[in-house]
Amino acid sequence: MNNSEQEILAFVEENDVKFVKLAFCDLFGVQKNVSLLASELPRAFSEGISFDGSSVDGFLRVEESDLVLWPDPATVCILPWRPADGRVMRMFCDIRLPGGEPFAGSCRDYLKRVAGRFAGLGLSCNVGSECEFYLFEADERGDATHIPMDRAGYFDVAPLDRGENIRREICLTLEEMGLAPRHSHHEHGPGQNEIDFLYGPALTAADDLVTFKSVVRAVAARSGLFASFLPKPIAGESGSGLHLNISLHRAGQNLFAAPLEAGNPAASFLAGVLARARELTVFLNPIPNSYTRFGCCEAPGFVSWSRQNRSQLVRIPAAAPASCRMELRSPDPACNPYLAIGLVLAAGLEGIEQGLALAAPVDKNLFVPGEAEGLDPLPRSLAEALKLAKNSDFLRRQLPPILLQNYLAGVLRRIEGMAGQQAETERERYFLLT
Repeated sequence: MNNSEQEILAFVEENDVKFVKLAFCDLFGVQKNVSLLASELPRAFSEGISFDGSSVDGFLRVEESDLVLWPDPATVCILPWRPADGRVMRMFCDIRLPGGEPFAGSCRDYLKRVAGRFAGLGLSCNVGSECEFYLFEADERGDATHIPMDRAGYFDVAPLDRGENIRREICLTLEEMGLAPRHSHHEHGPGQNEIDFLYGPALTAADDLVTFKSVVRAVAARSGLFASFLPKPIAGESGSGLHLNISLHRAGQNLFAAPLEAGNPAASFLAGVLARARELTVFLNPIPNSYTRFGCCEAPGFVSWSRQNRSQLVRIPAAAPASCRMELRSPDPACNPYLAIGLVLAAGLEGIEQGLALAAPVDKNLFVPGEAEGLDPLPRSLAEALKLAKNSDFLRRQLPPILLQNYLAGVLRRIEGMAGQQAETERERYFLLT
């Protein structure tokens, strides 16, 4: 065992840790875990923990089902909402085959490989996220209702904003777990909230998003509320986005602070993201409900970029040089963050490697009818997004065949399962699952 593993085992002994949750995500970003007694942790570090891969959505078939979890010591944290006596610790895991080879269907491993490519180009990349969610009242049994916890709007304050204390508790819990929330506020929709994160390495950003969703749900439930990450939980109100902020650095310089012109890798990176945006949409917006969000309430509908313009797919926010970045506005919280971030970074890397030229910014309000003439639209439905992905040479080059095939097959099942259903039925189906 290396020193970090030894330190963790010492911490377990000294801090009355009784259970360890080994966490990972399925193909669609749903967190899974197995709980170990702390006495089993040395075996987990030395041998891994086997599980049935055929029982996890999108992993393996029954006839070849064994997989092994290997805990990542760098991700250890205590779950603050669990009892102080007999504490519970959590670690994210890598997934391997029984022989020790990496499992090709592991989305976390895919993101690791993509993030590792930046160093070969003399670059480093940071990712930050802004995640929106709704809080609904729960009934006397603790089951979710469709009643928003308040009727406040953007940046409102108490007593209109009834989520202030919940957001405070979420942020304090995240800090206690070693994460770095930066801002929180009420969003446009009734009961809608947003919490933003400090940027960091891509893998950390994805791990933090998975942790964030579990913390929000746990804190909300403890307060008699239900947290929904559904992209459009209330018809006619603002959808919930997951904006990804990406910065590139070379020799300590933030490349998005320089002019986005020929010779600047940041310009080619952005051009690569725009070039593949339509093909990536099925991964950034993975459920039918995702597509009811596009084109209104500050959610993009077309492939374009600009500065400080919230009607665009990508905007370059006004910021001090150290904080300059591109903000991708199409993803939503239903996505698998490992796949979403990994594929966006891969598209940007392709742009750098091919030296793509960045098109001129579109300085228009694209929510005004007619202003988007000539621009490529984002897919209007999950079925359209699936078709684009199936025909994508880029995705076939980027993703292991088992991962791509299983993901697209899962999307097709989602489309077929909702065939002929009304929008309200669709919202109800995914309301509790997203």
